[in-house]
Amino acid sequence: MSRHAQQLRDHDINPCVAEADASRKCMDDNNYNKDMCTAYFLKYRSCRKFWHDIMMQRRRNGVKPEMPSAEERKKMLESMGKPY
Repeated sequence: MSRHAQQLRDHDINPCVAEADASRKCMDDNNYNKDMCTAYFLKYRSCRKFWHDIMMQRRRNGVKPEMPSAEERKKMLESMGKPY
C-alpha cells in the first residue's frame, strides 16, 4: 500500500474513514450507480466539511496539531452529538 493510501486509512489523519468506507461499499453493492448512494456521499461531504472547519479554527487559534487526534475527535463528538 502506498504511503498516501496508508495516510487515507489512518484514523488520526483522516477523520472520515468510516464515511468513505460506507460510500465505497454502497457503490460496490449497487453496481456503481451513484444515484443509489447519494445519502452516503452527502454524509461524507458533511463529515469532511465539519472537520475542515474545526481544523481551520484550530489553525487560526494557533492550536497544534491542527487536526485533533482520533481520541480527541471521539470525545468532541460524544460531547456534542454527531453533527453530520
